[in-house]
Amino acid sequence: MTTHRKIIHLDMDCFFAAVEMRDNPALKTVPLAIGGSRNERGVIATCNYPARAFGVRSAMPTHEALKRCPHLTLLRGNMEKYKTLSRQIQAIFLRYTDLVEPLSLDEAYLDVSNCSLFRGSATLIAEDIRRTVLLETGLTVSAGVAPNKFLAKIASDENKPDGLFVLPPHHVPAFIETLPLRRIPGVGQKTSEKLAALGLTLCRDIVANGQEPSTQMLSLLVKHLGSLASSLLQRCQGIDERPVQPSRERKSIGVEHTLAHDLHDLAQVQDALLSLLPTLEQRLLQSGKTALLHKIGVKLKFSDFRQTTVETQCSQLNPLLFQQLLEQAWQRRQEKTVRLIGLHLGFRPVCEEQLLLPLTPQ
Repeated sequence: MTTHRKIIHLDMDCFFAAVEMRDNPALKTVPLAIGGSRNERGVIATCNYPARAFGVRSAMPTHEALKRCPHLTLLRGNMEKYKTLSRQIQAIFLRYTDLVEPLSLDEAYLDVSNCSLFRGSATLIAEDIRRTVLLETGLTVSAGVAPNKFLAKIASDENKPDGLFVLPPHHVPAFIETLPLRRIPGVGQKTSEKLAALGLTLCRDIVANGQEPSTQMLSLLVKHLGSLASSLLQRCQGIDERPVQPSRERKSIGVEHTLAHDLHDLAQVQDALLSLLPTLEQRLLQSGKTALLHKIGVKLKFSDFRQTTVETQCSQLNPLLFQQLLEQAWQRRQEKTVRLIGLHLGFRPVCEEQLLLPLTPQ
């Protein structure tokens, strides 16, 4: 395991909601969520901690959030304001190191292994970043300090909100032993349930005493998890060799819309799809990656909240091909109505631009 790196994961506390509470202090003590209005369907983008006390969570359908917290204050939010603040915060991070990898508007990894500030102390660097962000933006940020990205991300969640957690290399083995598998990035609810059914809930259930996993355990994980097994085994040993990548190439763009009312007719869904195409085309042009387009896809979410995605290789926006993909997705509805439709585009890496011929629609 690599232990010489010093990685900081910084995560703004309920970022969108925090910005609104900063700009309107009256919102600080009331349950608040960013995510549409009471009269429209959608999902919660983020919420403050008073709302979380009622069980409201990010990505929760708005109607479910209102069931749990009927007096929830809902705001649509202001994405341009959030983007402006995000750029300001990222600029602060860059004062400490050039090795900054943004993950989203509100979080980033920093590699401060070679930073000379504060005599190279990653802990003191993290503390100073948190102070600076609060002073210059009025917002709090939680931080995790660890020998790699995986552990730093988990550490930043240990003392939220407005906290700092430091995991030095010599504490990693003990920390990993009792770490719940569900907290490992990539282990979602379904994977967690699969593991629990196998009697696996903690990292030590897979890798005991920091030793190599047994052949039987390896076979069991491959059988039930497939390609996820390899990375899970590494994480259970505290291993993550991924570098902090300052330049993160955009691999895809998309657009999706939660419908005001469920659609039960294919023709209606086709009309909804066509209405999204102009926005998708505009985002493609803005991305500057038209020549790198190599995949398109359609996503449907049904009334029971199941969702399905159908995609194929393609080098241009082709409305007819989108329609064909939609028809394939429609066949999976199991007589359910459609509540959300989404379109997405995938790009091949820039390094392949001179190596691959453009793909034609299939």
